[in-house]
Amino acid sequence: MKIAEIGNIIEFNDGLQGIVEKVNENSVIVNLTYMENFNSLEVEEKTVVNHKRYKILYSNEV
Repeated sequence: MKIAEIGNIIEFNDGLQGIVEKVNENSVIVNLTYMENFNSLEVEEKTVVNHKRYKILYSNEV
């Protein structure tokens, strides 16, 4: 399994997307304001996601 890096865009929980802001040993902290429909979702601005529970949609690797 590939671990996300800061700046990657990930998807988790059946469609939620966000930008990785911090990488921890077992999880990442994600900013959810990236999503266009963020204001209508009534969720917190940031959340913690375990490495096993997301997939990387966009990586800034070459």
